[in-house]
Amino acid sequence: MTLPIDASSTAEQAVATVEQWIRAEVPEHWRAAAEGPRALRTVRTADAYRRWYPTFASSGLVVPGWQPEHGGLGVSGDVARAIETALAPLRLTRLNPLGLNNTAAALFSHGTEQQRLRFLPPIVRNEEKWCQLFSEPGAGSDLASLATRAVRDGDEWVITGQKVWTTWADEADFGILLARTDPELPKHRGITYFLLDMHQSGVDVRPLRQITGEREFNEVFLDGARVPDAHRVGDLNDGWRVSASTLSVERQMVSGSGSGGMGRLGGSSAQRLIALAQETGRWADPVIRTKVMRLWAQEQVRGWTNARYGRRWRRPVTRRRVVYRKGPPGHAQPADSGSHRRPGGTASIAWPAPMTTTLPRDVQGWMRSLANGTEGGTTDINKNILGERVLGLPKARSLEGKPWKDIPRS
Repeated sequence: MTLPIDASSTAEQAVATVEQWIRAEVPEHWRAAAEGPRALRTVRTADAYRRWYPTFASSGLVVPGWQPEHGGLGVSGDVARAIETALAPLRLTRLNPLGLNNTAAALFSHGTEQQRLRFLPPIVRNEEKWCQLFSEPGAGSDLASLATRAVRDGDEWVITGQKVWTTWADEADFGILLARTDPELPKHRGITYFLLDMHQSGVDVRPLRQITGEREFNEVFLDGARVPDAHRVGDLNDGWRVSASTLSVERQMVSGSGSGGMGRLGGSSAQRLIALAQETGRWADPVIRTKVMRLWAQEQVRGWTNARYGRRWRRPVTRRRVVYRKGPPGHAQPADSGSHRRPGGTASIAWPAPMTTTLPRDVQGWMRSLANGTEGGTTDINKNILGERVLGLPKARSLEGKPWKDIPRS
């Protein structure tokens, strides 16, 4: 049931209502265990949380800044931040993050209201999960060189090609898709942004096993899959501009503490490294303390930077849409993955026999963190973005202006 909070509510009124909701709807043993993440994981299983999640979604608190018809409460940015502060101690993870962030950014910036009404409420309720079909075997960092084709067939588009490193594609109901619709245009043009139904013939998802043993990423083969033109986001051949809203939000998602922390991404937060160094007795080493505290400081700066850009680039929701101003809201700054091994010592890379099917959490976190410098655009690509868009440096020479079909590709 949606809470009695709306655009006229003050921050104090909203927080008082949220506190009443917490006492009534959040299980007491979850509230007690939330004081420590490890304790919370033992009493709040993933299955239990998914079963309870509709209570969270129906309250409007998952995205309080969105309008009620989109699944939120329609409150101002200040009230939304006050609500987030009240909820923060409970560690109520938002499910369906690629829908809530990557997909929603494009729909708010470039989608139609009909598309927002169709797709946003099920995203909030975690009823339709999303993945992102951007990267390809020959188009990763140079995403604009993508080769997946979309050919018009009446009121539909026929999609043929391959995507790779697609997170949670095996669980997704829909995917945001970039496909080439005009190979005669330069590579940054001639791309269109679509919303693809993953449950259809012509979509083949194959898991990719990671170094941790998990299968979080997938390759996706598209052979005659179809998308109605009504599920095209933005204008024809304008998909690169539409994708900028998604990619900017993605960079903010993977940039650390400002949007969930390195722990959420699979790595270890600086706070966890401090605890690990203390547990292993290595906190007395001044070199260890210096390295860990340097990471702690970087994590704080990332959080403040993300919060500042969030306020600057994303205005409160209006009656019709969220306005994303021109420019990127954030850039990824991957942490030094080797810093995790130092406070952990040999326990970070070895553990007692017999080998179990599940890696120790700290080992898994270190191994998973190796991907953090690549997700959301590689570190070098992000340096180019910072240089060109923030510092105003001249762009590198490119083949811009040549038709995509005439550009050599791997």
